[in-house]
Amino acid sequence: MESVFWFCFVAFLLQCLTITAKRTYIVHMNHHNKPLSYATHHDWYSAHLQSLSSDSDSLLYTYTTAYHGFAASLDPHQADLLRHSDSVLGVYEDTVYTLHTTRTPEFLGLDTQMGLWDGHTPQELNHASQDVIIGVLDTGVWPESKSFDDSGMPDVPSRWRGECELASDFSPKLCNKKLIGARSFSRGYHMASGNDPKSTKEIESPRDQDGHGTHTATTAGGANVANASLLGYASGTARGMATRARVAAYKVCWITGCFGADILAGMDRAITDGVDVLSLSLGGGSASYYRDTIAIGAFTATEMGIFVSCSAGNSGPSRASLANVAPWIMTVGAGTLDRDFPAYAVLGNGKRFTGVSLYSGLGMGDKAVGLVYNRGNSSSGNLCLPGSLEPDLVRGKVVLCDRGINARVEKGEVVKEAGGVGMVLANTAASGEELVADSHLLPAVAVGKKAGDVIRAYVAAAGGSATAVLSFGGTVLNVRPSPVVAAFSSRGPNMVTMQILKPDVIGPGVNILAAWSEAVGPTGLAKDTRKTRFNIMSGTSMSCPHISGLAALLKAAHPDWSPSAIKSALMTTAYTHDNTNSPLRDAAEGDISTPFAHGSGHVDPHKALSPGLVYDISTNEYITFLCSLDYTVEQVKMVVKHPNVKCLRKFADPGQLNYPSFSVMFGKSRVVRYTRVLTNVGAAGSVYDVAVNGPSTVAVTVKPGKLVFKNVGDKLRYTVTFMSKNGVDPTTRNEFGSLSWSNVQHQVTSPIAYAWSQM
Repeated sequence: MESVFWFCFVAFLLQCLTITAKRTYIVHMNHHNKPLSYATHHDWYSAHLQSLSSDSDSLLYTYTTAYHGFAASLDPHQADLLRHSDSVLGVYEDTVYTLHTTRTPEFLGLDTQMGLWDGHTPQELNHASQDVIIGVLDTGVWPESKSFDDSGMPDVPSRWRGECELASDFSPKLCNKKLIGARSFSRGYHMASGNDPKSTKEIESPRDQDGHGTHTATTAGGANVANASLLGYASGTARGMATRARVAAYKVCWITGCFGADILAGMDRAITDGVDVLSLSLGGGSASYYRDTIAIGAFTATEMGIFVSCSAGNSGPSRASLANVAPWIMTVGAGTLDRDFPAYAVLGNGKRFTGVSLYSGLGMGDKAVGLVYNRGNSSSGNLCLPGSLEPDLVRGKVVLCDRGINARVEKGEVVKEAGGVGMVLANTAASGEELVADSHLLPAVAVGKKAGDVIRAYVAAAGGSATAVLSFGGTVLNVRPSPVVAAFSSRGPNMVTMQILKPDVIGPGVNILAAWSEAVGPTGLAKDTRKTRFNIMSGTSMSCPHISGLAALLKAAHPDWSPSAIKSALMTTAYTHDNTNSPLRDAAEGDISTPFAHGSGHVDPHKALSPGLVYDISTNEYITFLCSLDYTVEQVKMVVKHPNVKCLRKFADPGQLNYPSFSVMFGKSRVVRYTRVLTNVGAAGSVYDVAVNGPSTVAVTVKPGKLVFKNVGDKLRYTVTFMSKNGVDPTTRNEFGSLSWSNVQHQVTSPIAYAWSQM
């Protein structure tokens, strides 16, 4: 019957459809409906497409593991026709995702030679991680980097099924016992570019022409490299989080972005190849889980025991700006390090302002020159957008530029091209006091909003007599306070499921040194011809692989732990006070940070190795969670990919999921009650007492108040009741608190967010 349906509609299509531009669509199939007459799912999918089009190249990818279905080049009418098939669960136009673009081992305590980590020395733990494989989906890899040195590493694990791809600029021989896999996926990219060779300049190859992928891969699992620096900045030994772990690179991002069809193909292949950790420093807007290709692929990975870490996004400090919020994904925000790169701007009135910079040239000398602001030939002159500055007005002067709209390094290029000799880059309210250092092409100092406002006022008052001189202070360590939540780090609440608190944690994501592609300069600008083996970058793209590498270490120490157990360990042991013992602060306004910005807090790998208790979550619990979202069974199947899924059980509230944090929505009811289950991964005979902190507007009761675990592996249940007190203003935005189970050895802490309205 189905074949008759298809051919009838094809006839109609051929007679009636006009020629329209083709696009990439991802087709979600009912995988288990494949007729026996087809040997493989690929054959079945091909037959579907052949009934629609004579174009033999219309099938781009067949997905078998991360997703059930295929990606194809179709016109909108053909896509509509597919939607009428009983075997098709959904047809979606491809989504473009964006990249969420060394001191960190010391800052995280990974280099200490003192003491044991849950019974392991640091050397033993890293040795064990050589059996762990980290798959990185990004812009590819620069295999010649010393960070991929495999000296002293044993043979690649026999279970590995991956390979290194041959390309005109990439030999499989470039892979080794450290970099064990390198593949590329570009059909979605080529399709979006119209398969025009002029518009698809990149070679179809795993080689990293951007630098981002090499940076993230080596942050997660790079080997030790002595005397590393960016043109003299941050000099020292560079290393990844898990220096002995294996790395496999999957290039899914290209000049115009990261296309969903290619990301799915990369995830599908990585799972089949045998990775243990998946790291994705990319994402887009949040969508229902059954329409989120990354969430769907990550569900399969998690079910197969693969830990999935994703960046939260760089859309902060805007509220509700998160990406990658599925509860089976580790959603990672960004914080600062205790390392800085000070630079100084001295004005003609004698005032001196401290900012940051990675400028490494000759400088502008000691003589003050004219300082100008907003003197362009358009209203965008203050932003230093391309073409906005008048050379006659800025030549030989320092230009004050407002941060925003275009890239920070591009502003410097615009100033230089217009004849300026220096730049002061001043934050606006959007970035607050957050300072991000860049390797500018001319002397440049980035300053916070407060300093920027004073400098703007000075230029306005002094007029043509305003002057400035810039200087640079190199690298400074042990900066206080740190960490501070980065202003760019995306924030909660989680608008897909508000009862799941996101982000999960923060990690180092500001001014991070890691390996770099020698195909591009440190700014990434076309006119930047400098070559460097290491670069300093900022973004949740940088914090995500830190957590991916830490997960590899935990996997090595506890090979029997599930992804949710590893995630719980990282969350419940995170800290929420900086190195001055004050609550974490938010760079956006300088105020105290909240769990909507930092989640459970900043990761602490030492404590995570021995968390005492974990919140474990099974696949069946995730299915119950999905059923609780009022999804249809077919929509649940799109995520779960099991043929016999039925929503026989639902949580009364999605927040009932055994998650290591709480997001309490009072809504119509003043009482919310959740039950959690804790698993003992510490010692036999462990006893834990509960403590709750929070606002006076909410009464919290926990039963029982004491948990006694007789054996390792025992599971105990507790119920927590949250009651909003009378008189609370329903327009109150949010309040925050925490719940901790503790004994002498361990403190297992969960953040709590309270809301009385949807936003």
